[in-house]
Order: sequence, then C-alpha cells, then structure tokens
Amino acid sequence: MRYTWTWILWLGAFLVAEGLALVNKKPGDTLSEHAWKWFAVKDEEGRKNKAWRLRRVAITGFLAWLLVHIGWGV
Repeated sequence: MRYTWTWILWLGAFLVAEGLALVNKKPGDTLSEHAWKWFAVKDEEGRKNKAWRLRRVAITGFLAWLLVHIGWGV
C-alpha cells in the first residue's frame, strides 16, 4: 500500500507541475517542450552535437521496453 500512495503522490506532483506550466504559457515549461529540447526535435543546432543521437536511441529503447512491459506484463 505504501507504493500505491507513493505513485499517487508522484502523479499529483506531476499534474501540479504540468498544470502550472500550462497556465503559465511560457515557452519551454511543459514536459513535452522539455522533451523536444532534450531530444533536439525542433533544434537544428542541437543536431550538430552528436549526443542527440545517443539520447534518441536511449528514448527509443526505453519506449520499446515500456510498450512490451505494459502491454505484455514482462
């Protein structure tokens, strides 16, 4: 039961942070905008740094694992 409350608190903290970012309306506040920056989605200059490829491989691997983990309970 302790982990249930931990996850609920974590989700609540995320919702507060994301909600404040959405109300704030400043560029770069939301999680998706941060992810775009981290993975150089809209940044040609960021792609000149080769580390963005490693970050994209890492996020692709993580999302593939997450899909299998949640979808098939592995």
